[in-house]
Amino acid sequence: MATPTDSQEQLGHVVFITAAAAIGGFLFGYDSSVINGAVTGIQKHFAVGSVETGFVVAIALLGSAVGAWFAGGLADRFGRTKTMQAAALLFAVSSIGQMLPFAIWDLGFWRVLAGVAIGMASVIGPAYIAEVAPPAYRGRLGSFQQLAIVLGIAISQLINYFIGQLAGGDVNNQLWGLEAWQWMLGACLVPALIYLFCASVIPESPRFLVSVGKMARARKVLAEVEGDDADLDARLNEIQQSLKSERRARLSDLRGKALGLLPIVWVGILLSVFQQFVGINVIFYYSSSLWQSVGIDQSQSLLISVISAAINIVGTLIAISLVDRVGRKPLLLVGSAGMAISLATAAWAFSSAVGEGSDVKLPDPQGTIALIAANVFVLFFALSWGVVVWVLLGEMFPNHIRAAALSVAAAAQWVANWLITVSFPRMSEWNLSMTYLIYAIFAVLSFFFVTRFIRETKGRRLEDMG
Repeated sequence: MATPTDSQEQLGHVVFITAAAAIGGFLFGYDSSVINGAVTGIQKHFAVGSVETGFVVAIALLGSAVGAWFAGGLADRFGRTKTMQAAALLFAVSSIGQMLPFAIWDLGFWRVLAGVAIGMASVIGPAYIAEVAPPAYRGRLGSFQQLAIVLGIAISQLINYFIGQLAGGDVNNQLWGLEAWQWMLGACLVPALIYLFCASVIPESPRFLVSVGKMARARKVLAEVEGDDADLDARLNEIQQSLKSERRARLSDLRGKALGLLPIVWVGILLSVFQQFVGINVIFYYSSSLWQSVGIDQSQSLLISVISAAINIVGTLIAISLVDRVGRKPLLLVGSAGMAISLATAAWAFSSAVGEGSDVKLPDPQGTIALIAANVFVLFFALSWGVVVWVLLGEMFPNHIRAAALSVAAAAQWVANWLITVSFPRMSEWNLSMTYLIYAIFAVLSFFFVTRFIRETKGRRLEDMG
């Protein structure tokens, strides 16, 4: 019989390997948002305009779609930890490449490679955590991935700020032989190497070990995470039976009469699209250049990005604490309403900008109002759509199509993310106020979409989804 001390040691071991796997989520957040502080530096260094800049920032998202598409197959063939190691190596190599580009297209290539690693991490981390976490702790341990992502975003902005300060507030200034923005992009090498080490020491998933016939090793891992007093033979048999009965869902299983797809699949796709079309990643990819475009200096704009990332963490913690208590749908509705109001407020404030080119300024109190509105938007997104969409996508589909439907919805999310990211520089030059008004309209539409089409999944078994 396990003693309380044994149980604490077992839980501590599970928390360690879960946190180690979630470093992939940290890198997901870090590498996707670190570009925020470097955008201005890249534009000046390579003398490129808004179209080229938007392309380089957004192209990583296309790599992410590729990485996510292949990650599952790689994990099934070579194992979860080996796939994590491959992602870590891609993060490391792409960080060095992004730090030392010789042309804008070269930087774009390394951004694509980083995107592949991001896509792999977005798939393999949650899968591994779900497979090693004991059922009693699966929900809380599963939230490590999202928490790691927002921590990665926050740390990237904090490091960007400190590097900018060391360089005298200008990211094009020289620092130890390179421009500051290059150090920002290269700093990802450190967490990438930590991820590589952790992925090399944590145990392989028992589910994968059973699938390749390594029963003794699978039993050992199960004993470590669930305790020696667990019925290990029954658990191994349960995994074996599950693997035998599973049939990998195909895209053809998603066909329906509604424009070629089942209605529930369209709901998942639109849920993913709305999450991106409110413009959240504009804040995490472009906020530094955004605030500079309305008269705030580089140093202060980098600090604002740090504050926004910290607010993102707070909102995520709120969502994690409420999602199982108040439900998914109420959080989404509150988030949509809050985002619509804050985005509309920001649009109004940006309409007051005066001047042209580099001399644009926001007068008071509109400048303060725009800053507050943008961060209120981040808070409402984080406590609702940021976390809840991923929870719903993992729950809302029937068992027999879950894997395929989730892949399609996730792909739609990456594409929507890319569209918003690549279009923002040109749209903001056209009319920043109207750009934010468009995002506000999508937030309003998301409220009515949730009201009409989203079913509450709180407290329902996955087997009951139909």
